[in-house]
Amino acid sequence: MAEDQVKAPVVEEDEPEFITLEFEDGKVMECEIMGIYECNGKEYIALLPDDETDDVFIYGYKEISDEEFDLIDIEDDAEFEAAAAEFDRLVAEEE
Repeated sequence: MAEDQVKAPVVEEDEPEFITLEFEDGKVMECEIMGIYECNGKEYIALLPDDETDDVFIYGYKEISDEEFDLIDIEDDAEFEAAAAEFDRLVAEEE
């Protein structure tokens, strides 16, 4: 399972938070942190890439410290489907 360690951004309370993802192929993408949520006892993070699509990236989330966390690729299809369904439910609940 590939894990990417990312430093948490330091921002004002009401401002959107962004992180930069770097993929194995060298591609770099800025993403807004939409939120961190729990599903089936695990934490996940939803990221909105700044690429003019409606895509949302969902990763496993593990906090290392107040300023660092790991993004964990979700390799199990059933786990990903459950995490995505929970994200969709939370978004619908907010609307």
